[in-house]
Amino acid sequence: MADPTARPLANMYPEALDQLRDREYPLLKDTTYLDHAGSTLYAKSLIESYCHDLTSNIFGNPHSASASSQLTTGRVDDIRLRVLRFFNADPDVYDLVFVANTTAGIKLVADTLRDYKSEGNQKGFWYGYHVDSHTSLVGVREVADQGHRCFESDREVQQWIDEDQCGSEDDNNTTRLFAYPAQSNMNGRRLPLQWCSQIRNSRGRNTFTLLDVASFVTTTPLDLSDPLVSPDFAVLSFYKIFGFPDLGALIVRKDVGHIFQHRRYFGGGTADMVIAHGGAQWHAKKQASIHDRLEDGTLPFHNIIALDSALNVHKRLYGSIENVSAHTSLLTWQLFHRLSSLKHANGSPVCHFYTSPGCLYGDTTTQGPIIALNLLDSSGKWIGKSEVEKLASIKGVHIRSGTLCNPGGAASLLGLSNEDMEVNYRAGQRCGDENDVMRGKPTGALRLSLGAMSSSHDIDVFVSFVQEFYVDLGLRSTAVSPTSTQIDSPVDNRFYVETLCVYPIKSCSGFKVPPGVAWQVNQKGLAWDREWCIVHQGTGAALSQKRYPRMALIKPHMDFANGVLRITTAASSSSTDGPSLDIPLSRHNDPQLVAAGSWQEFKRKSSRVCGDQLMMQVYSSREVSAFFSDFLAVPCTLARSPAYNNNNNNNNNNNNNSLRHGAKPTTTKSTSVNRDLMPGSFPADFGQILPSPPHKDSAQNQSLSNDSPILLVSRSSVNRLNEQIKANSKPSNTTISTTTTTTNKAVAADVFRANIVVAENLSSPLQQPLPPAYSEHSTLLNSSGDSSRPSILNSEQPYIEDTWSSFTIGPANISFDIFGSCQRCQMVCVDQMTAEKREEPFSTLAKTRRIGGRVLFGRHAGLSFLEGDDDGGGGGQVVRVGDAVVPSYE
Repeated sequence: MADPTARPLANMYPEALDQLRDREYPLLKDTTYLDHAGSTLYAKSLIESYCHDLTSNIFGNPHSASASSQLTTGRVDDIRLRVLRFFNADPDVYDLVFVANTTAGIKLVADTLRDYKSEGNQKGFWYGYHVDSHTSLVGVREVADQGHRCFESDREVQQWIDEDQCGSEDDNNTTRLFAYPAQSNMNGRRLPLQWCSQIRNSRGRNTFTLLDVASFVTTTPLDLSDPLVSPDFAVLSFYKIFGFPDLGALIVRKDVGHIFQHRRYFGGGTADMVIAHGGAQWHAKKQASIHDRLEDGTLPFHNIIALDSALNVHKRLYGSIENVSAHTSLLTWQLFHRLSSLKHANGSPVCHFYTSPGCLYGDTTTQGPIIALNLLDSSGKWIGKSEVEKLASIKGVHIRSGTLCNPGGAASLLGLSNEDMEVNYRAGQRCGDENDVMRGKPTGALRLSLGAMSSSHDIDVFVSFVQEFYVDLGLRSTAVSPTSTQIDSPVDNRFYVETLCVYPIKSCSGFKVPPGVAWQVNQKGLAWDREWCIVHQGTGAALSQKRYPRMALIKPHMDFANGVLRITTAASSSSTDGPSLDIPLSRHNDPQLVAAGSWQEFKRKSSRVCGDQLMMQVYSSREVSAFFSDFLAVPCTLARSPAYNNNNNNNNNNNNNSLRHGAKPTTTKSTSVNRDLMPGSFPADFGQILPSPPHKDSAQNQSLSNDSPILLVSRSSVNRLNEQIKANSKPSNTTISTTTTTTNKAVAADVFRANIVVAENLSSPLQQPLPPAYSEHSTLLNSSGDSSRPSILNSEQPYIEDTWSSFTIGPANISFDIFGSCQRCQMVCVDQMTAEKREEPFSTLAKTRRIGGRVLFGRHAGLSFLEGDDDGGGGGQVVRVGDAVVPSYE
């Protein structure tokens, strides 16, 4: 084929693409959008044109005779015809049914065929579908009463089409539906469109074809001008083509419209007469057209009217869908070849592509503008898709990862057997989670998809992104996981607790324990840590700073003198006069002890916290929900983790009778002071001193901690990270930062949201040699390359905590176990003082702390479980700021 770069990009559209993007897509200024297969972007003038249409006309319900109703009816009829012509579909041959989306169109066909009776009076249908089908096509098999089959290759489909049809009379009378996508929504391969005509010619009139064109029509013309080679049903979503409106269509060949006569359900607007009383079951369906019979209820006429603007603007901006096809095909060819050329210093490839045999980028007959891939490190190990997506997100690059709603295609391309998928599911893999590699195989892929407004700059940004973070040039120092080595405890150690911090409300600001205050620790972690969370009032899911960064400005304060959790909010770090809310610390498990409408009234509800379902005590007060909802601009309220009850725990739920149960949360201090609430002498109820669970993880399952009871971070490691961030601020040809003012700014330890920050007293040098594993890799961990740095024994020891297996704190030698390293996400990029999002520190962590395919910083820990200790070492155990920390090494 000819070189696809021969035609300049600027000549494909009526105006230069850069000018078009600046005017019509201003939000793309600092954004690289590569998820057009999910939804393309709508033009600014589309929305303006649509708004002008709405504000210039009165559109009434089309089921009336008024002028506004008739205007709507006329516009809908005109737009229906216009859409058919957009696909070169003759209105004498085809009808178009408006549906919510592609899936709704598929379901309409499936439900109709389930009610359909063939000429042999056989009810139901047999279903066949291609392995590359979208999940919505796969789901039709569940209603196919006459059986179903997944065709796992094009060859199987062709053999089925060509096989002898001289079967039994029952086989000939069986209604069949064969469905497949015109384009795989996973990797963009294009399937043979001629199958529709071949099936019609070979399988007889009882076999129907359903073509999913949703992914195909995003950038490619669908030509239905020849009814002899076209499908019986075609389904699509308009937001895939225009970005707006959210609307779909089912295009039906009129000569198969008789099957809809068997459809049992009818809705408003689809019947001419209905007898609803007297025991009679009779109605007369509309017969004027197929869409009259199928468009139940009032049409989404405002969305349909938006299609008029969408068609106008698309033609004005791009000229034709053929221009879009040529443009995106060229860009995809360029992107694929540039990514293919990326190599590590040792010559190994960076990208592993999931392409199909015979598909060539740049050839619009075989391949669409979609690239599916995973990244490999220089040793050939998979880099987790979730990590790439997280880092891309903070760099302003929008991509998609996972199995991409294509279970068969993903399993086939990823080499996952049915057994693999079942084992992975039992091991905890779920849609959208971060189980990226299981049993040595990736569980999903990265998808890059281009659209009409994609540009060469988008390609430059993504290729530079991969070069900067994932190409090993043999020069970059990388974090190395130390080998396991056991050494004796040091004779004298300089580690100490610099900061103790609890996070009473999960994902909100922390409360720092004042120096000198003894703070209780138990199997669930530090007392009061993650006792509450904020949940969405609709879904019940716990909110997170990843989605709602303003949660960092919700600041809880433990006021033990008054027995309340005082919560304030601030628009910025300098704001101190924001509203406040006082929540009683006391817990009453008996709702009858709580006055109706009080601040302690709650409902027990199931909530989703980090993927787990927990029974929570959700506050019923409207004032509580308004406090958080108004600040976060999302309907939410406060919830508390349920009390952990055990026969060995002698809790007294009524030991705070001096608190006024009906008191409203205000800044006014309670007149009664309960000194029992002071830290260091908590009553069992308030301090959450729990009996020892049978296993280490049991207490965790009762709490809101998602990974471990305690997170530990080293001050020395934070300092080293900031040195590396400063080094990254130097100009680089591969740096693709999308921000200018906050990029490469040093970060505070607060962004890591640790419970314990451990620092080093450099005036007390180590008496014990460093573990051999750490000594071996110390030069690798020092990315500065400065040989003049002081000996490590006389300076900080960043990342030495990676070698710890356990540690003790304080004069009582309270023992803690290390559970593992903390895998980081883009939440560390939220400034805890301002709630601003920025690139650091995740950007630098991704370069320097990728260990085993994950970005790690900090260590998960928990109180050591001692056999025979009824309270698990939790009763009376306290830690303080300044306590010595003595590690044990692996």
